[in-house]
Amino acid sequence: MSKNKTKIKRRVMVLLLVFFSVVSLQVKGSTPARASNAYADLEYQINEVLADERLSGAISSVSVRDAASGQMVFSRLGEVRLKIASNMKLLTGAAALETLGPDYTFKTELLTDGNVKGNTLKGNLYLKGRGDPTLSPKDFDELAKGLKKLGVNKIAGNLAADDTWYDDVRLSQDVVWNDESYYYGASISALTASPDNDYDAGSVMIEVYPMKPGKHAKVTLTPETDTVKIINDTTTVQKDGVRDITVTRKHGTNTILVEGTIPDGAKRVREWIAVREPSAYALGLFRSALKREGIRIKEKDDTYKAAPENASVLFIKESPPLSHILIPYMKLSNNVIAEMLVKEMGRVVYGEGSWEKGLEVVRSYLQTIGVNADTLSLRDGSGISHVSNVPANELSKLLVEVRKEGWYPVFLQSLPVAGASERLVGGTLRKRMKETAAAGNVKAKTGTITGATSLAGYVTTKGGQELAFAVILNNFVSEDVKDIEDRIAVILAGYDLHK
Repeated sequence: MSKNKTKIKRRVMVLLLVFFSVVSLQVKGSTPARASNAYADLEYQINEVLADERLSGAISSVSVRDAASGQMVFSRLGEVRLKIASNMKLLTGAAALETLGPDYTFKTELLTDGNVKGNTLKGNLYLKGRGDPTLSPKDFDELAKGLKKLGVNKIAGNLAADDTWYDDVRLSQDVVWNDESYYYGASISALTASPDNDYDAGSVMIEVYPMKPGKHAKVTLTPETDTVKIINDTTTVQKDGVRDITVTRKHGTNTILVEGTIPDGAKRVREWIAVREPSAYALGLFRSALKREGIRIKEKDDTYKAAPENASVLFIKESPPLSHILIPYMKLSNNVIAEMLVKEMGRVVYGEGSWEKGLEVVRSYLQTIGVNADTLSLRDGSGISHVSNVPANELSKLLVEVRKEGWYPVFLQSLPVAGASERLVGGTLRKRMKETAAAGNVKAKTGTITGATSLAGYVTTKGGQELAFAVILNNFVSEDVKDIEDRIAVILAGYDLHK
């Protein structure tokens, strides 16, 4: 069979697939929103991509709108609720920008129920967290130095952690138990700490380096903390050996197991592991900072309780503004920041730092901009839940409506940029769609959980039209179908309505 005949046959099969899909939907009483005939060629191209055999038995939903007018350009199963994974961060981020504002900062306080006499603090010292996901060992050093500047060399009382700004529910209701050990499933607390500038709060960084063959590998911990215990069960093997290192936390404990083999001369292995109790982690880092400043604490045991309402504020540490935090949040798809934003919105609006109240704020904001919140299932802020479900048409509607907000430039800047190699520009799209019409053009949020992937954002067509789009693929069994999302984005970038 000639190539032309093969191509014609393939087009006929795609058109038949589209026809029977539409008939099936109409029989079930759900008629898809359709674009005008002006976009018929675009519709054909997208449906051809969705005919990929890897999507056989899966659910493929696509929604494309004119970004300026909101007019539907293309919709396939756009009204069906699906798992959108980290595309949920688009909803959370928009609600946070509206509720808190781009200049919003998170505060961490040092308080006391006593007073300073000479060089001694007569009373307890409270480290009160108020939801800052950016706290690092350097910030705890700054807090300790602030106390030192007050002339304090000794604390005649307890060192206490106050994490009551949020409730004590550490994990959203749908987190899978074996995700709890990793940074993306870390526990949520109003008092926490991050090992790096990605703000992976509530986790530590483990690095594994080869030594001489036959010896244990070198395992380092960042930041250094007594909160976790490391068991090194590794072996350095010959250069032609197998690199097979696993780093896990024993469930329900703070014991981290580093196991396997690493060849002589091999590159390091790096993993981020969540700690079991973020408040204890943060308090331990602060205690170490006090020790480095030569500040002694009389009591040996740390405590965990709220500071009295009449406690005096000794020092306040402010986070970078939300506009800054939004960069790693969106670009690197930071789950912990998402969940902390939800709880912060609940605390600010309703006086309760919980998922329940925070998600009420998200839902309320969506309703005000015309997104049909009644058709959404919102269970968390990050999308790690397999129960959070959103239709593609409502996702594209959100993208259209936020363009009208004063904070939209901050929102847009936070999105990953296709093919942009710089980590905090391209983010999760930095290795995708390179050398295509989408490179440097598509600005979109990625999303991935088992059996679900999504891509939603903005693209400017070859004809100069800006589009808001959402692609959601669910229930596939192939290991990776992200290239299907990319192909659709590239089609949109290369499309010319007036050609």
